[in-house]
Amino acid sequence: MNGLTSIIIPTYNGLHLLSPCIESIRKHTLEPYEIIVVDNGSNDGTAEYCVRERLTFISLPSNEGFPAACNRGLSIASGEQLMLLNNDCLVGPGWLSNLLAALHSAEDVGIVGPVTNYASGKQQVECSYSGPEEFYKFAAAYNLPDPAKWQESFRIVGLCFLIKRSTFEVVGQLDERFSPGHYEDDDYCYRARAHGYRLLICGDAFIHHEGSASFKVDHPKGWTDIISRGRQLFIEKWGVDPQIFI
Repeated sequence: MNGLTSIIIPTYNGLHLLSPCIESIRKHTLEPYEIIVVDNGSNDGTAEYCVRERLTFISLPSNEGFPAACNRGLSIASGEQLMLLNNDCLVGPGWLSNLLAALHSAEDVGIVGPVTNYASGKQQVECSYSGPEEFYKFAAAYNLPDPAKWQESFRIVGLCFLIKRSTFEVVGQLDERFSPGHYEDDDYCYRARAHGYRLLICGDAFIHHEGSASFKVDHPKGWTDIISRGRQLFIEKWGVDPQIFI
C-alpha cells in the first residue's frame, strides 16, 4: 500500500462550496493525499481557483454529470485509496484516519463512508452545531477512534465514498447511465456486494454535508424528477427497488 488517498471532487459552478471544502481538507488531514478537482464546465472562476491553488484538476467543456466527472478523476488518480467527495462537504479532525482504519480493518471490506448531518438512510445522525466553526469543534469531539461504532451496511451514500483500489479494479467505474446523478452510488454498492465486498459506515467519522447543493442549483425544478429517473434506471438494471437497501 502506497498510503496515498486520492480525493476526487466533481464540481459545477460551486466555487463557493469547493473553496471551503478544500480548505477543510488541507487543515484537517494528516495522512498523505492528493486532491483532484473535476470541473464540469463551470463559469464561476473554478478553473482559475484551481490554478491559483495549484490543484490537480480536469476541466470539462460542458456538464457531463456526476458519474462521468468521477470517472474522469478516477482515471488519473494514483492513490491506493480512492475517494469520491461532494464539493458541498466539510471535513474535520480525524476524519480520514478513522475512515482508513475501517477500510483496512479486513480484507473483504471494499467501501466505507462517514456519518453526517444530511444523507438518506443510516448515515444521517443527530448533531448539534451551527456554522463551520461549531462544526469543527463538534467533529473534533465526535471523531474519536472507536471501531465499536462501525456498522455493516448494504449501501454507502456517494457524498463521501472511500474505496480500496483493489476493489475499484474489480468493480470498475461508475455507471454513467445514471448521469447527471443519483443512484450511481447505490448501483456501485450493489455491484461491490455482488463481488463479495462488505461495506462499513464509520460511526467515528463525522463530516458536514450541505446536501445536494450542486444538483439543486443546476436543476431547481427537476431535482425530484432526476431522483425518480435514477431509481427507475436501477430497477430496470437489477430488477429490484433500491429503496429496500435504505
